[in-house]
Amino acid sequence: MVHFVGAGCGAPDLITVRGQRLLKEADVIIYAGSLVNPELLQNAKNGCAKYNSANMTLDEVIAVMQQAEANNRTTVRLHTGDPSLYGAIREQMDRLDACGIAYDICPGVSSFCGAAAALRAEYTLPDVSQTVIITRMAGRTPVPDREQIELLAAHQATMVIFLSTGMLAALSKALIVGGYPADTPAAVVYKASWQDEKVCRCTVGTLAETAEQNGIRKTALITVGRFLGDDYALSKLYDPAFETEFRKASI
Repeated sequence: MVHFVGAGCGAPDLITVRGQRLLKEADVIIYAGSLVNPELLQNAKNGCAKYNSANMTLDEVIAVMQQAEANNRTTVRLHTGDPSLYGAIREQMDRLDACGIAYDICPGVSSFCGAAAALRAEYTLPDVSQTVIITRMAGRTPVPDREQIELLAAHQATMVIFLSTGMLAALSKALIVGGYPADTPAAVVYKASWQDEKVCRCTVGTLAETAEQNGIRKTALITVGRFLGDDYALSKLYDPAFETEFRKASI
């Protein structure tokens, strides 16, 4: 059996209870060494074999899983954040299907959730934004033409941008061309929930210089939108004049 486990966004105690249990039971752990907090590996039992996938190809990862399965051993494939976001798990699952190897997925706390916590922010504020766009800049690997930053920016929704810290000047330009005013609130969140977390608030127009001034060149999320401002409407959920299934209006 192979368990795909979300390691969470950094802090070792942000892994789920289920994920921690699976780690403790695993005979083999294949972990994303470039981003997973190494403290999580302390949960591994004695004799557990550990492989850093940062140095491996897909074929090599699958070969380790096949060998473990042949030896009746349990594998945890430990991904950063939640495996469903930029985890490249579909290709692994397809290969496991072809091999007849059973697997399941244990979700994790994504870094976009960790970033919101670090910012003490709510992405979906009434009258500001009810949509969160999770995306990235095109770099060495492309994005579909219909998902260029300029096109997504036209929605003026909350945006959380992964894997783009090294391209902030181009990102800033694309956001402005797409429709965000240069003074739109933004933030660069470095290693959300880690001990060396850093939160840098800025604007769309000052993303690149803010990151440069703070020595941030990778492992950061970019958040953009008026949700970082001070103007919003109160939720109807707790409005005394708003009736719900569970509460009559009192005004």
